Amino acid sequence: MGRSCLPKCRLARIMGWIQMILGGLVILVSILSLTRFYSAGFFLHNEDICQHFYNVRDVSDGFDVKSLSERIGEVIEMLETLQGKLESKVQQMQKNKGSLLDKEFLEDQIVRPLHSANVALRQIRVPRVEGMNSTVKEDPLINFFITEEIRKYITPKENRVGKINLYGTDKVYNTIGHACVLYKKELEKYMDYDIGSYCDDDWNLAQKLMLNGCDPLPRRRCLTRASKEYQRPYPINESLWRLPDGRNVRWGNYQCRKFECLSSKNPKRGFSKCTGCFEMEKEKLKWVSNSSAVDFLISEVLAIKPGEFRIGLDYGIGSGTFAARMREQNVTIVSAALNLGAPFNEMIALRGLVPLYVTLNQRLPLFDNTMDLVHTHGFMDSWIDLLLLDFILYDWDRILRPGGLLWIDRFFCNRKDLDDYMYMFLQLRYKKHKWVISSKSKDEIYLSALLEKPPRAI
Repeated sequence: MGRSCLPKCRLARIMGWIQMILGGLVILVSILSLTRFYSAGFFLHNEDICQHFYNVRDVSDGFDVKSLSERIGEVIEMLETLQGKLESKVQQMQKNKGSLLDKEFLEDQIVRPLHSANVALRQIRVPRVEGMNSTVKEDPLINFFITEEIRKYITPKENRVGKINLYGTDKVYNTIGHACVLYKKELEKYMDYDIGSYCDDDWNLAQKLMLNGCDPLPRRRCLTRASKEYQRPYPINESLWRLPDGRNVRWGNYQCRKFECLSSKNPKRGFSKCTGCFEMEKEKLKWVSNSSAVDFLISEVLAIKPGEFRIGLDYGIGSGTFAARMREQNVTIVSAALNLGAPFNEMIALRGLVPLYVTLNQRLPLFDNTMDLVHTHGFMDSWIDLLLLDFILYDWDRILRPGGLLWIDRFFCNRKDLDDYMYMFLQLRYKKHKWVISSKSKDEIYLSALLEKPPRAI
């Protein structure tokens, strides 16, 4: 029995070794094949495969990029000539008092579509072939986005006829914040529209992108919608202290549908900051009367440097009341504002004041050493990160002129954090005109300060 089993066992063992060897060969061949495929670029994107295996001429068999570019130029010239003839015909019809229907037909059905086609053709982005190896030069991030309008926007725009522009560059770079890459879906939705038609009522989507770092947003080529019942704004002698007409606001993205709904008495008004900002009777008391030592009066502040205040920035959450009070003193204030649950920007503008639609993420679009005053109220408190506050304070310092005033209005924080914030406010070595600390609660305190920027004549 043992002898008869021995040949069978030996055969089974040999077959097992053969299978193991064959299996090892299969694995080895598979690894070599995968390595070859990887080195060849089959795991890259389609565009990368084409660029790896072929040059531009091979990909576009019989396709000459240079000839295409020249041909597009010829077509554009023909379109311009034809458009010029049609426009002159329309003008001739106007002079000769031709048929109104014929004129409208030419303008609506021929001239405008022809102009749109001309513009669209000019915006075709033909790949640039550079060097002897015929490789295509692409700009970063362009191919990350699918929507053509974004691709057109972020593509550098070369100056015409090769001239250097007033910025000293040969191209203009339209930028979007790098965080836009993290919100690709939302940004493409924002930029998905028909050119020349009406934009969606999507300012809330735009603000969401801005607050999440996708700032500045790209420009759009669509028409902004206005209220269907828009009325003429009140004259300036009435608008400062009168609640605006609610028909001048598009309320579709707010919980309320009229200004009266934004009262602090309404728990469903849709926002929590600056609860009395839309009640004019309460607003009229601000900065002209004080309820505590941390409330500085505008008259007191202006008296520190009589005649020196002309322009300034109000950085906070409000409906423009500080700017309105300063306007009465012949001081122009720009009010930074976001629509955080209520139409703050619309309210400021309808009062005849200037809103500045910016977020904390953005460097202020104001030049160095230009502002007489920077005022902040209801905006900064103990939520703010110290590093973020540091960047903000240095940006305010940048725009303040020498001798300008930084007015910190009712800043509050926990008592245990006071030393940290005091260091932040005093690190720039501003001169103290006013510095008042008052209790807000058992664990929190208020801080109001009036600080003057030093000359720094270096």
